[in-house]
Amino acid sequence: MAKPLEVDQKGKFNRQTNRFTTVFGANPGELPVEADRYRLIWSEICPWAHRSVIVRSLLGLENVISLGTVAPLRPNLPRVDWDFSLDSDGVDPVLGIQYLSEIYLKTDPDYTGRPTVPALIDVKEGKVVNNDYFHLTNYFEIDWAPFHKENAPNLYPEDLREEIDSLSEVIFHDVNNGVYKCGFARSQEAYEEAYDVLFDRLDELEGRLATNRFLFGDYITDADVRLYSTLVRFDVAYYSAFKTNRNRIIDFPNLWGYLRDLYQTPGFGDTTNFHAIKLHYHLSNHIASDDQKSLNILPKGPDTSIFNTPHNRENVSGKKEKFLF
Repeated sequence: MAKPLEVDQKGKFNRQTNRFTTVFGANPGELPVEADRYRLIWSEICPWAHRSVIVRSLLGLENVISLGTVAPLRPNLPRVDWDFSLDSDGVDPVLGIQYLSEIYLKTDPDYTGRPTVPALIDVKEGKVVNNDYFHLTNYFEIDWAPFHKENAPNLYPEDLREEIDSLSEVIFHDVNNGVYKCGFARSQEAYEEAYDVLFDRLDELEGRLATNRFLFGDYITDADVRLYSTLVRFDVAYYSAFKTNRNRIIDFPNLWGYLRDLYQTPGFGDTTNFHAIKLHYHLSNHIASDDQKSLNILPKGPDTSIFNTPHNRENVSGKKEKFLF
């Protein structure tokens, strides 16, 4: 499993597509919605995986979908991989594997891409069944509704789905993946283009949040989960490691208050591991770079205790409740 080429001739980073995208349902070939059948593999550093874990927590799916965690630092191998060195004996206790690539190759011996997280594993079949990070939270919100906890929040209201999907698409290209387009660019032109798009979009979102507590008004939706996973990593990692250094999130009054509002919400901050994030983005080898890290020195800052300072965002909506039920 060699390192895939994800940089084009102009130096632009083009993220690989997802290989396992089977949907949930009762029809032949679809994934059955069953308790205790699946294991969600994530890394605490990964924004794509983090959002699926946040939604899993918010909806109360912890008791029906188990969670496995790969280490924040990639293993020193001649390929791109994740390992389970956080577990006893370095092996996932349910899947019995040392490296994530093992189950990707077991599922498809001809698989040549990066083994990515999140990866939803069918424990019964012993194979990867879905690594579609873009739609996984929506599956949890819709298809897994029979297993939601009592009074679970409505993160994907039917009357807003078209608007949520439209904004999520923009956030994905310009912000979620935008920071990677900056960090993994291999030409000045590609970097500056991505940089300008990223900060133009952040400026726009800053304005949107001046009159909205959350992206769609008074209540948290799936779109907020998607934006949070990038914003919470921005100042501690992307700002320096990916050269996204026009502004920090703390420099945007509305985005900064919004980020703290979400961070202080159960399911968000309690699934955020700043130390792991810093380890990976500052010390680990990356998929599009062979550059040697700065003498393996981990930055001491920034001070993340400020994420718990008052945000006063409830004044924007006049409501204390953050969720639509």
